[in-house]
Amino acid sequence: MMMFFHLVCVDKDVFAENERLAKSNNDSLKSKGINSFDFMGAIGSGKTEIIASLSKLIDGKCAAIAGDVVGDDDAKRLEEAGILSVSVNTGKECHVDAHLVEHALEKLELEGVSVLFIENVGNLVCPADFPLGTDKRIVVISVTEGDDMVRKHPNIFGLCDIAVINKIDLAEVMEIDVNRIEADFKKMRPNGTIIRTSAKTGEGIGELLSAMEL
Repeated sequence: MMMFFHLVCVDKDVFAENERLAKSNNDSLKSKGINSFDFMGAIGSGKTEIIASLSKLIDGKCAAIAGDVVGDDDAKRLEEAGILSVSVNTGKECHVDAHLVEHALEKLELEGVSVLFIENVGNLVCPADFPLGTDKRIVVISVTEGDDMVRKHPNIFGLCDIAVINKIDLAEVMEIDVNRIEADFKKMRPNGTIIRTSAKTGEGIGELLSAMEL
């Protein structure tokens, strides 16, 4: 008896489908006149606070999709900041994907919304491989994570449109050389945009808003 085997590249199929859904998400958001941004970064880097700070400077209605493995703490914090929000739980997955975004958008009342923020699950590895269909991808790191984060996670920084070094008000006490972080990024992305912020004091938030072209 002859036996035939068909090899299937699962990763390729998954990534290709995610790319298709990401494009569909972007087309849908563009048709509604919505600017969209994927915020990636480790837990505690300050993504939620930066999004809340940005929303206060935006002349228009903001919405957010808050991605977490479980819970809705970030979505609640964004709601308290006046941002229309929905929580997305990924379970055992370490990233939000385009399929989850597609369904989350169905739960949001997008009428009148001008800006959509997506806060990805907190890590610097998995989210890089799954574009969501946003206009720009932004990576947030904190000085509390050390000054070697760019060198340790080249993939996500190589793919982002904007890199943010947050909590710079703590750099001195943490003995972190912010110039070294910027140099690592510029070595990888000579023409890339990297911005220093402090969500606590508001420093650099306006500059980030300008870089987002809002």
